[in-house]
Amino acid sequence: MTIKRFVCSLLIILSACCAAVLAQTAPKTEVYRSGESLTYEAKFSKLILRGMDVADLSFTLENAPDSKNYLVKAGAQSKGTLIKLTGYKFNEDLQSTIHGENFSVLKTVKRDEQGDRVRESEAVFDYGDKRVTYTETNPKDPARPPLRVASPIESGTQDIVSGIYMIRRMPLAVGKTFELTISDSGLVYKIPVRVTARERQKSILGKDWCFRVEPEVFGRNRLIDRDGSMILWITDDARRIPVRSQISTDIGKIEIKLKQINYKPLVVTKTK
Repeated sequence: MTIKRFVCSLLIILSACCAAVLAQTAPKTEVYRSGESLTYEAKFSKLILRGMDVADLSFTLENAPDSKNYLVKAGAQSKGTLIKLTGYKFNEDLQSTIHGENFSVLKTVKRDEQGDRVRESEAVFDYGDKRVTYTETNPKDPARPPLRVASPIESGTQDIVSGIYMIRRMPLAVGKTFELTISDSGLVYKIPVRVTARERQKSILGKDWCFRVEPEVFGRNRLIDRDGSMILWITDDARRIPVRSQISTDIGKIEIKLKQINYKPLVVTKTK
């Protein structure tokens, strides 16, 4: 696994544990709003390399144009020491259109840049036909036939971004276990998830109690086909914000921490 694939997999991993709560009861409150932006910093460590900057991750929630749906924009961009040492750059941008009422994903659009290699893709989720259809093209070679993948889906299937926001609408409790269904690049995976503890974590938000969530995203027939482990900490309060993640594999360890959170100002209408 390249460092690029390792870091971009964080987008999958963060959403994997989040989508797990789909099996729980319906939410009673909305704990986020259009205009919220979350930025994370990823650092890589192995042997003598300690805390090497490798990427920034970002997530922004907006209202989709001309509809009542949501548009979530996510990205992973290489940075810092990784570029200085290797000269290698990557950029991955994703956009998920999400139903405004039941929060099911409707469409995923992705652009993946790795050096000179560029791929663009679109996944369309048809719940009437119970199928996701994925199409990938090479914009540098428009004559090349597109890659197409189609897989059956079920109610509650999420993509690698939409699940991140679902967890913030759902309850969590230590000891609960779930099995989630998540689609990536036209394929569909079943991922077991465990809520293993409630721990204090220090972040830019302060020192908060957080749920420790452990999705089994590594292994055969998983999202990442190799040995490894992953932990995500999500605040146990009304904000339900993922503040930290830790991923370990044989190529090293990556720490992901919340770096910035922004909101667009709310427009308040005064009544007479």
